[in-house]
Amino acid sequence: MSRAILLPAAGASSRMRGRDKLLKEVDGVALLRRSAMRALATGAAVAVTLPLASARIAALDGLRLTLLDIDATEGMAASLRAGGAWAEGLGTSALMIALPDMPDITTDDMTALFAAHDLAPATPLRATTEDGRPGHPVILPQAVFPAVQRLSGDQGARAILADLPPRLHSLPGQRALTDLDTPEAWTAWREQS
Repeated sequence: MSRAILLPAAGASSRMRGRDKLLKEVDGVALLRRSAMRALATGAAVAVTLPLASARIAALDGLRLTLLDIDATEGMAASLRAGGAWAEGLGTSALMIALPDMPDITTDDMTALFAAHDLAPATPLRATTEDGRPGHPVILPQAVFPAVQRLSGDQGARAILADLPPRLHSLPGQRALTDLDTPEAWTAWREQS
């Protein structure tokens, strides 16, 4: 059963007040590169969506992944459409959407999510916090790839998940919701790490 992971990395980091959240370093490695390395360690095919003129490309140098050029002004749907078309072209059975600004998601988490998805491969799967709050990553089965191509705007896959509710799989602690979108979030996360 082939698998793919999409890291949507085209966002503008607008809440970071002039800093690029995906280029900030964690343990000496840019957050985007760290997320990509964790995804690659699952053995899945990995793609990153971003404008090919982005300074973020340098953070991915030397990694065996696919770069998908998109127009970032549209929002998340542009990344999902590009990722869905890429996954469909590979003939993958499942596409994980893993947000690269979520520093606590590990390779083991992604592997566990794929294993849970394998138990009901026709149904989407969504990670939750330990106490059950829905978060990310999300796995979309191949059957919904055509619906992904109809997405628009910045709503992500919400419409798909509303029509085909996902099974839920809890991850330890709050990691399914921990993202680093603001300087304050970075400060709080570093204090807890």
